[in-house]
Amino acid sequence: MPNLNDIMEMMDALETKAVITVPTRCVAVRNRHSTCRKCADVCLADAIEIEKNEITIDAGACVACGACIAVCPTSALISVDPMEEELAAAVAATTAAADGVTVIACARKAARQVGDPDKYAVVPCLARMDERLLVELASRGITDIQLVDGTCATCKYRAAEPCIDDTVASACELLAAVGSDAVITRTADFPANVHVADLRKAVGAARREFFTSSGHYAKDVAKTAAEKVVNDKLRQLKLAKEEQSLRDKLGVKNGAGKMPVIDAERNLEILDAMSRIGEPVEPEMFTRIFGDVEVDVEKCSGCGMCVMFCPTDALRKSLDKHPDKTRAYMEFSMAECTQCNLCADACLKKCIEVVPMVSTTELFDFEPRLVEISASKSGNKLFNRKK
Repeated sequence: MPNLNDIMEMMDALETKAVITVPTRCVAVRNRHSTCRKCADVCLADAIEIEKNEITIDAGACVACGACIAVCPTSALISVDPMEEELAAAVAATTAAADGVTVIACARKAARQVGDPDKYAVVPCLARMDERLLVELASRGITDIQLVDGTCATCKYRAAEPCIDDTVASACELLAAVGSDAVITRTADFPANVHVADLRKAVGAARREFFTSSGHYAKDVAKTAAEKVVNDKLRQLKLAKEEQSLRDKLGVKNGAGKMPVIDAERNLEILDAMSRIGEPVEPEMFTRIFGDVEVDVEKCSGCGMCVMFCPTDALRKSLDKHPDKTRAYMEFSMAECTQCNLCADACLKKCIEVVPMVSTTELFDFEPRLVEISASKSGNKLFNRKK
């Protein structure tokens, strides 16, 4: 059990940060050759720094837009304001109150007090939205999802506006692939049934929102809705106090070779939601969620670096024997590929490419595909190391 000092440190982190990091999930932390800077690229406040196998967020500079969370391929960034569970609960409650229409508004739009606070959920910025929640809503029969924002041109989050459009387009692509009739709309106004009838109700809700943003609220949420996040953060705090090597921080076992694997949770949750909607109606789709790999077998040396560093085990060693002794196989699971690109970055021969066009048939097959590579040369034991 964590001691009181650990708990207080965690609470302080929650009160001062809108986003916390899980460094062991960050591919740039796992490998210094990683080119992934998706979070830093979309950060409008330049609050994210990735250097020397470390990722840090300047809490003072962070504006809590949440765009970094939506684009991180391995869920290495976690929202504290709002927390995932808190947002999901708010969406569920307000959707029921709005007669089955999901309305999510940015904080600036909510502050105008023209909407019924019981009928819409609030996020600091719509850039916080990701495909997981949107596809999940569609899988639960919600056909009308409206994202309401103010005038982005004069908003402090305005640089994040393209991120909102990217997320909506990505979610629509996923839904279209399985024939969903759900419609996701960005709009500047609340739908008629969400407009507030009593202005005093909206004003009162705005005041309550101000008071619930204080420290006790973060503590309550941490205790009830984010136990997993708290425990993860506590482990990070303990590691930070100890001068450990990167191998120790990542949990690499001596002589094992294979990096520890993380679950592609977001991918699998999205795929589950898509499966509930229906079978694929498109042969392929362009997506930033799942990925495919292509290997130039003539360049490949069979070193196995791609398998070693794949964070989600989408690439793994195959026991199948190739009929040609100069060739070998590795297994690839499209459902677990997050497009982090670490396999390509770690490849010594630069012979592997991650592509965003995926086969929906293979994606829903759930069976790994055999990918042809060159056989490991004599004396090269890297690929044959145990996990």
